[in-house]
Amino acid sequence: MFLSPAGNLGNLQKGERTGKYRVGKDDMLFDEKGNSFISVEDYAVAMVDELEKPQHHFERFTVAY
Repeated sequence: MFLSPAGNLGNLQKGERTGKYRVGKDDMLFDEKGNSFISVEDYAVAMVDELEKPQHHFERFTVAY
């Protein structure tokens, strides 16, 4: 597993997490406004989700909103 964050990795207010994110492969993900962002909290959720239910064996993937 090779998990790449969005272009910008940051924090939401007071450690909140949404639990929602999009998954991509080798290309950076952008939202409708052209931003590439994921919070540290949701990045961690994505990592744990992948560890619990592996979907990307020996390949890189990325997560963003």
